[in-house]
Amino acid sequence: MGVAPNDVLNVRMGPGTNYPVIETFAHDERNLQQITCVPFYTMAHFSAMTEAELDALPPRWCLMRTADLTKAGWVAQRYLIADFDEEILFGDGEPQEVMDVEKILPAPTTGAQAWSDTDLVEHARGLVAALYEYDNPALGQSHLDPAAPDVFFSTEFREALRSRPPGADLLIGAQDFQGRVSEPVPDPDQPMFRGMITINVEVENFGQTHTAVFRLRGDTTRPDAPLRIFRIEHDGWSYP
Repeated sequence: MGVAPNDVLNVRMGPGTNYPVIETFAHDERNLQQITCVPFYTMAHFSAMTEAELDALPPRWCLMRTADLTKAGWVAQRYLIADFDEEILFGDGEPQEVMDVEKILPAPTTGAQAWSDTDLVEHARGLVAALYEYDNPALGQSHLDPAAPDVFFSTEFREALRSRPPGADLLIGAQDFQGRVSEPVPDPDQPMFRGMITINVEVENFGQTHTAVFRLRGDTTRPDAPLRIFRIEHDGWSYP
């Protein structure tokens, strides 16, 4: 969830701050289940609305419950982010939780210190997971910000973010979201081909599911060509 580590998320009796707080979720609560959100609209409704109509809607609230059904209530959607496996390769020893993305190793693809194909594929999976984890509006962190930590995207990708920002959220492939995303996994048919690694994320949004495809390869504009995301693909479009 997008809540500061020293705070909790208030769970209310109804969808708004005028309703009393009846529970709290921990800042790192996991495995929450979404029942519904208001304002409610299907993808068809969303697609038919103008940007002005969407902007005029009140802030969204979602009815959430814990997996064991011991807690339930309404929370502001802006604090909700998807669950992901937080273990990625940071270096020697046991994997660590993604706390500081600046500590992610560059994963060289060329030179004497180049990583093995197996380690590169695992690093690619972890890098995509870390990207979703980093994207946190409640903390003012966005993958669309060109000033975000320089650990995720290739030089060309970052230049595109500066010169022609995308019109949709690159992680879900839409401007609004009601659903869930899966844990990133290497492409089952061709995880690596001629140096390009493919990582897939299943995105369910407004009842419709598609695969977000992340393409990664060594960024040859940098020393040792560290592994970076150079393209993200959704149904019918890609960026950059």
